[in-house]
Formats: sequence, C-alpha cells, structure tokens
Amino acid sequence: MRVSTSIMQNAFGKYLKEAIEGNEVIITKNERGVAKLIPYQDPMVYVMQESTAEYYLRRRVTLSEFLEITENSEAQYELIDGEIYFMASPSHAHQVAIREIFGQFYNFFKGKSCSPLMAPFDVRLKNDSPKFDDDPNIVQPDILVICDSENIDEKGKYHGVPTLVVEVVSPNKRGKDMIKKLSLYANSGVREYWIVDTDHGSVMVYSLKDGDVLRVQQYPFGECIPSWSFEGLNVETELLIRSSKEAL
Repeated sequence: MRVSTSIMQNAFGKYLKEAIEGNEVIITKNERGVAKLIPYQDPMVYVMQESTAEYYLRRRVTLSEFLEITENSEAQYELIDGEIYFMASPSHAHQVAIREIFGQFYNFFKGKSCSPLMAPFDVRLKNDSPKFDDDPNIVQPDILVICDSENIDEKGKYHGVPTLVVEVVSPNKRGKDMIKKLSLYANSGVREYWIVDTDHGSVMVYSLKDGDVLRVQQYPFGECIPSWSFEGLNVETELLIRSSKEAL
C-alpha cells in the first residue's frame, strides 16, 4: 500500500501494524515514494540472541522529514543516525525503576545548578558537525541530568549534551540501549551512562570520555549506586528488587 506522510504521521501505529504483519507500506510525499516501512532486526541484537520489536524507516531521513512524520503523532519516536525508532509503551517494572531512581535524583539535585528530567522529553544531542542542523540525533532518555540549561530554547526544546543519562532496558530495545545508544552517548560527550536491567536485576554504570568508555561497573539491585560525575549522589536500589521479580 502507499500512504502519504501527512496520513502516516497521524496514524503511524496503524501502518506499523501493517508492516509487522508483512504488508509493504510505501510512504509518499507529493505523490512520490520516499521511504518504505518494513520490519527490522538489529544484527547485533541477533548475535546476542535477543529479540527486538523496533522498526524504522530504512532510508535515512532528514530533520524536516522526521518532524513531518512525528509532530502531530501521539506516539513517541527517536531519530538516531538518520533512522526513526518507534518507542513501545513501557512495562510496570520499567516505570517503577524510573520512579524510584528519578525520585532520588530529584531530591539530590534540588536547589543545585544541574537538573534531572525524565521522558518524554526530546533531547537533540548537540555536536560540532557542520551538518548538525540537518542531521541531528534526537533521543528520549528515560532520565537525564542537564547542567547546561542555557541550551533550552524559547520553545522549551533542549539542544545540548546531558551530563548523565539513565536508560531502563526493555526486552524490545535491549540492543539499542546497550550498543547503539552507548556509542551515541559516548561520541556525543555524555559523561555518565546508566543502563538499568529489570530482567536481570542490575545496573551497568559507564564513565565516558572522548568517545570511549573509561570504566564500567555492574551493581546488582539492592546495592547503593554512587555516581562518578556527581559527588554525593548515591542511589538506593532496594525497592527495585521487587519490580525486577514482578518482571519475571
């Protein structure tokens, strides 16, 4: 079937279902085919024997095309390296993890210059590329801490680099969070990246610099997690043990 970009942006979920069921969906603009919506499996996830339910437009898209598809949609999307990712609804364990961690972040940063925020909130990762305006990466971290509030524009949009990012892994986005986003955040200048795994009851903490991982530490749920970027920030994870068991 062929469907225009204006129709697609208002009913993406319907046509995503068509693609999942194996039906070819051609996206048109000005009656010309510009992209195809097809099922996708990240090859790295396949190697790790993990399944994925992420789907994206195979052809690289520009910022204007991304906005045209997503601006009037109630669904949430990310744009990474020119590919659009549809974000599925989070599980109960996912939401509990975000609530518990964000609550402690909120209390720690109250009255400080840095601020914690949580999804849904678009982060347009700033970089030094001359093509930044036309080839951005737009993500929605589960939790982020920003210390550069001057990079929030008059429309409330953030164009910067968070100091700390937390992603809670879901079965359908494990490869994206553990591989693709780790590389993206490292290369973008994020200093610290937490990957919370409710399936396995653990948190991986990465210290990042200049596109590389300086060190990494795994903490099982129940242990206190110290931040390497913010002295005095220690997150208790005892309450995450229950949510982890409920996810099994």
